[in-house]
Amino acid sequence: MKKKIGVFMVIAAMLITVIGCGSNNAGGGGNTGNAANQGNAEAGAPADTSKESYKVAISQIVEHPSLDATREGFLAALKDAGIVEGENLKLDYNNAQGDPTNNLTIAQKIAGEKYDLVLGIATPPAQALVGQVKNSPILFASVTDPLDAKLVDNLEKPGGNVSGASDTNPEAIVKLMDFIAENFKEVKAVGVVINQGEPNAVIMADHAEKALEKHGIKLIKAPVTNTSEVKQAAESLVGRADALYTTLDNTVVEAVSTVIQIANEHDIPFFSSDRDTVEKGAFATVGFKYYDHGYQVGEMAVEVLKEGKKVGDMPVTFPDKLDLILNLKAAAEQGIEVTDAMKDMVNDKENNLLE
Repeated sequence: MKKKIGVFMVIAAMLITVIGCGSNNAGGGGNTGNAANQGNAEAGAPADTSKESYKVAISQIVEHPSLDATREGFLAALKDAGIVEGENLKLDYNNAQGDPTNNLTIAQKIAGEKYDLVLGIATPPAQALVGQVKNSPILFASVTDPLDAKLVDNLEKPGGNVSGASDTNPEAIVKLMDFIAENFKEVKAVGVVINQGEPNAVIMADHAEKALEKHGIKLIKAPVTNTSEVKQAAESLVGRADALYTTLDNTVVEAVSTVIQIANEHDIPFFSSDRDTVEKGAFATVGFKYYDHGYQVGEMAVEVLKEGKKVGDMPVTFPDKLDLILNLKAAAEQGIEVTDAMKDMVNDKENNLLE
């Protein structure tokens, strides 16, 4: 009896082993089947290579923090929408280095190829692109007056293959001139270094002059034709002007460090038209972040590239997040006493009171 029981137990143990092995194999086969199914699902999903690719050209007049930030914001908006350089975006970036001949040559080169979108950063590149490129949609950025620059003839419905974003709200210039008049009673004349060959600079200077006239303050112009003349022009304003001011003048902005140096050496309050110059050492502006400006244009580009919108149907946009921006360190360098009243005029103190 014991022998039979022993044999039965052995047989039972063998059966359990076989069943267990079968279960493991079934489990393994099930896992393998799941992996295969997952692989098939992944293979069936849209792959990166199936993404539509885009070809975009950028023409920029010169290297400068504001213009560079505009480009960075533009590309960031594209990236956030899944359009990434090196993946599904082929980017053709060109910089004219401030040379009008280079600027035209770049526009002609871009016109010779087909792009899904073309961006002109600053007025001269935008004008050259509009004059040359007829087979691609064009957006512009960092342009003071699109109407005066003859980029469009209607801001709400530009038509054709052009639209974009202006970087100037005339109200910003008025507010800055009002700030000068209210807080610097000793200022009777404001000096501006200006390249009168740049339409954007002329327009902004005219706005400033009209705003200052209301306060009985004169605007004195020191003309330049190239960057190398900026320092001498700024020096010529010492003793004639009680404060210095710069527009979004590409020629002047490229050499703005020399203007800052002269303002500091002679304790002359220096006001600019852009945040980046304030960050470098000007005392104040009424402005916005150029990165945000570029991002806004990038969002327009996404609508064109991914949604098929016609660029000519898109209204020209303007900056609307204006605030007083003060550089407290620059104030000390230029002998300016920053009052509590001045600080109270800054809405976003955390970001726009620069230490």
